[in-house]
Amino acid sequence: MSAEATNPEAHPEARPELRRRGRTRLDLRRLGRAALLGPTSRDRLPDAIGHVAEAHRAHHPDADLSVLRRAYLLAETSHRGQMRKSGEPYITHPLAVTLILAELGAETTTLTASLLHDTVEDTDVTLDQVGEEFGDEVRFIVDGVTKVEKIDYGAAAEPETFRKMLVATGNDVRVMSIKLADRLHNMRTLGVMRPEKQARIAKVTRDVLIPLAERLGVQALKTELEDLVFAILHPEEYERTRALIAAHAGERDPLPAIADSVRTVLREAGITAEVQVRPRHFVSVHRIALKRGELRGSDFGRILVLVGENADCYAVLGELHTCFTPVVSEFKDFIATPKFNLYQSLHTAVATPEGYVAEVIVRTRQMHRVAEAGVVALGNPYATATTATTAPTTAAAPTAPTTSTTAAAGAGVSEAAADPYEERVDPTRPGWLSRLLDWQQSAPDPDTFWSVLRAELAQDREITVFRADGGTLGLPAGASCIDAAYAQHGEAAHGCIGARVNGRLTSLSSPLSDGDTVQLLLAQDASSGPSAEWLDHARTPAARIAISSWLEAHPDRAMATTTAARAPLSVVGARGGGANAVADLPDAPVRLAGCCTPVPPDAVAGFVVRGGAVTVHRIHCAAVAQMRAVGRTSVAVHWRATADCRVTLLAESFGRPHLLADLTEAIAREGVEVVSATVEPPVEQRVRHSYTLQLPDAAGLPALMRAMRNVPGVYDVSRA
Repeated sequence: MSAEATNPEAHPEARPELRRRGRTRLDLRRLGRAALLGPTSRDRLPDAIGHVAEAHRAHHPDADLSVLRRAYLLAETSHRGQMRKSGEPYITHPLAVTLILAELGAETTTLTASLLHDTVEDTDVTLDQVGEEFGDEVRFIVDGVTKVEKIDYGAAAEPETFRKMLVATGNDVRVMSIKLADRLHNMRTLGVMRPEKQARIAKVTRDVLIPLAERLGVQALKTELEDLVFAILHPEEYERTRALIAAHAGERDPLPAIADSVRTVLREAGITAEVQVRPRHFVSVHRIALKRGELRGSDFGRILVLVGENADCYAVLGELHTCFTPVVSEFKDFIATPKFNLYQSLHTAVATPEGYVAEVIVRTRQMHRVAEAGVVALGNPYATATTATTAPTTAAAPTAPTTSTTAAAGAGVSEAAADPYEERVDPTRPGWLSRLLDWQQSAPDPDTFWSVLRAELAQDREITVFRADGGTLGLPAGASCIDAAYAQHGEAAHGCIGARVNGRLTSLSSPLSDGDTVQLLLAQDASSGPSAEWLDHARTPAARIAISSWLEAHPDRAMATTTAARAPLSVVGARGGGANAVADLPDAPVRLAGCCTPVPPDAVAGFVVRGGAVTVHRIHCAAVAQMRAVGRTSVAVHWRATADCRVTLLAESFGRPHLLADLTEAIAREGVEVVSATVEPPVEQRVRHSYTLQLPDAAGLPALMRAMRNVPGVYDVSRA
């Protein structure tokens, strides 16, 4: 805000879109002097904001400009006598910020708050005065972008300012719109700062502001911020890229001819469309050069096709793929599956007979507005019918809803507009912002908040997974079942013992993909908790902070193994090896095979083995085929009338405390004796138990297996 100042002509080559639109660069120094010295009548706007009014009326023809006049007069009066480091009157800064937002199509309330955004921070104007003069919404937005006092927070002032701003953005996205425009103007005018301060501001812009601009979909601000940061932090690469672009400017550009061919194809197909050539910005050219090596003429820009309706987008795509050679690997449909930042378009690439490959973007004009201005294009999300005149004349939600938007329709809009300090549901608040607002409450330490915020914003993609109850969860790409558990259940996820993904059991460390359905399994035992290994698989700040806090509160259990490995139990009443199986071989000892543990009334087969004993297997046991293959003598076997039997069961479960005791208790309740039990070491929170059991009646086996499956954490019980 007030800290950065200087040369309004800094990096003009990083603003090719100004040349494309034919808009001349405003002389802010002249406008500032006019603001201080030029007379203005009371019934018209001051000359200094004529450009703002012109840009605003282009998007909102019926907007009431009187409130802008009052806001400008208050800002000019309160900043009078203040100068920027470059020597310009300070009023040039809020004017420039407001002009940026006006060109993006921001509504009147945003522009009013933008003109006043530094008054409370840098002048004697108070928030109460702003509220009395311009209403609670403007007061809330101005408060949201006002920095915290450094004298109160010291070194933590910057992270705490961003925390305050993000919380305010959770209630009103217009707060961040102003901050982004504010940072853009400060980056444009950063030349008079010391190099080390330029680098510090550029790094914060790169790590925090640019990702926020990307997530809010404000591409027009994001691309210029990227170029300005690129010039400061990577001057050598910037100069090489600038030289590439300058060299290309002197060569024949094939894109205009390709655009003419596209116009001809669409005109002959009867499709009304506007076809433009869009030069790439500096960072985009740099990335393409790294990806492709030597650049060709068609790599310095892309072709943009604007149409009226969604169906026209696909009609254009069909004509392009019919009349040109499509590069199939370059096709992406962001209309059917919009990005999490509201972006919608069709992306493709076509090859021409001359050998050029041109990237083509197809979108409606409304999609284009949202792609350039993001949330700014949505206007006032809290506008009621009575305030519709301040809403954009063409702004609307994207034609296909994004899955990352966590809006609740009709959630008390009129009350929210009346008191913006009350928590309100924002139709533009995406899932990533909701997650950020949740975990920041658990990060009271400014350093933790600052480092985790940067890590969170470094996640450049988002996935949507479906809950078992039909709801959805928005998660960063690469998130695991652990992240889904904490996103859905909060601290209750400490007791998560497993998950089903798309109906199949899986470990908590399993990564999730876009569109997966996840069912999270929680332990009934309140003492259950996460292990330190969970931190290796947690990607979201909310999960990592919650797990770390639990481990710090339970240091004695942080390294403990949840289930004892190979815990033997005492043998209870050993019985004869053959139990109630009888072989048709007199005096031959009979043994039940341990591989399949047959019980009545299983169909069985017997084989004579070394020593003359008869081993009994279930008829479908794999060992039966092996016995026959090696020529073992087959013996008929039948069951005695007595019903008792011995069987080995395998129980597979998710590890948790007291699981072995609970399983043993369930077995005892069925009146079954445990001959022996073995518990294998846990692998990825999953444990395998083996029980040899003596049943008083074989008919009770199905009930026993059901009882074991009903023990919390057990997901399968089977015969050995």
